Amino acid sequence: MTADVSPPRRIFPSASAEADLAERVEGTPQTNHPSYRLAFADNDFLLREELRPVRFQLELLKPEMILQEHRIASTVVFYGSARIPSPPEAEALLAAAKTPREKLVAERLKEKAHYYDEAYKLARRFSSMPQDADGERHFVVCSGGGPSIMEAANKGAYDVGAPSIGLNIVLPHEQYPNEYVTPSLSFQFHYFALRKMHFLMRARAVVVFPGGFGTFDELFETLTLIQTGKISPIPVLLFGKAFWNRVVNFEALAEEGTISPRDLELFRFVETADEAWKILHECWGLPAE
Repeated sequence: MTADVSPPRRIFPSASAEADLAERVEGTPQTNHPSYRLAFADNDFLLREELRPVRFQLELLKPEMILQEHRIASTVVFYGSARIPSPPEAEALLAAAKTPREKLVAERLKEKAHYYDEAYKLARRFSSMPQDADGERHFVVCSGGGPSIMEAANKGAYDVGAPSIGLNIVLPHEQYPNEYVTPSLSFQFHYFALRKMHFLMRARAVVVFPGGFGTFDELFETLTLIQTGKISPIPVLLFGKAFWNRVVNFEALAEEGTISPRDLELFRFVETADEAWKILHECWGLPAE
């Protein structure tokens, strides 16, 4: 019988094992000094200004590795305000308004509250799609992980037992993942640039609901990347034509010559989840139901 002479899977000990061993060394002036710490286990070292390129790499790599492990092949990205209430919340917000301005804002938010339901319906529909023959998941719901429209998207996936992604970011005020994000797919970022990159790396479609500065930033970066050919064209659907035409005069940009008239074809307006699904069905050959 021939002996097994195949080499061991690895020759060197793992970094984890070495880090554990390093923690058990006898304390001396030399070993207690920060310079003696293993570089990859030295938090103070990793947070130095000069290590920013390494931190960029880590923020790119960690979510990418975890998404691969979960067989996430493609996503549908939901952008939208963190302030639009659900319909029940909108009623309470209006009832609590005291000044004329507060009432005006509450009424405007109430007008947009139905988008919470539309985001939920669309996310639920995407999340009902089965894995492919290779076990990979497609059109996985991906949101910013926060409240409002983001919560509605993650909730749509949660309610059909499907995974969904939340890409949160550290902010000066408290910002936690909503309760419907899949815990193992809940990520936190320091760098906006890396977060936005992860939004689009697997995106097969982007749906954008009414929002503020953050939503505008995400929308216009997406349009710029498509316009300049930095990413392949993907469907960009804007929910709420009246809202978008009120806050952005897209036609005027073309008339002023600062964008091409054909750039207006980079996105489409929709009002309902059914309308969005129909467009994406035509684009990607999704099931009709």
